[in-house]
Amino acid sequence: MSETLSKEEKAAVRAAAAERRRKQTPAEHAAEVLEKIASMAPADREVAEAVHRVVMATEPRFEPKTFYGMPAYALGGKVICFFQDAGKFKTRYCTVGFQDDANLDDGEMWPSSYAITKVTAQVEKRLAELVSRAVGN
Repeated sequence: MSETLSKEEKAAVRAAAAERRRKQTPAEHAAEVLEKIASMAPADREVAEAVHRVVMATEPRFEPKTFYGMPAYALGGKVICFFQDAGKFKTRYCTVGFQDDANLDDGEMWPSSYAITKVTAQVEKRLAELVSRAVGN
């Protein structure tokens, strides 16, 4: 097992450091998220656009921002969920992940990340349910 980070992981760490240094308005954060989505490979972008639409429709109070260079959605400054495109770390699928402040607890073990290969009506419904639950609705 390698002890060093990949170039993609190093880029994510640099992005997170830059995000902490920048002072942006909520509108600038939201615009940056849309720019990140627009820069993705076509298949990933299609999934990201649908995820963004569903997440924001489910919880309009979300403040879009970047998180390690990925589109993320925060409440009160705390990231609740984020989208990782497959191209980010050269994986075979996109993921939607949830942070500690998401209310997804279910006993002693529960998923905090979900793979998405295609957005269907069923995927949209499940994502909306997860987001709603994550914010305590």
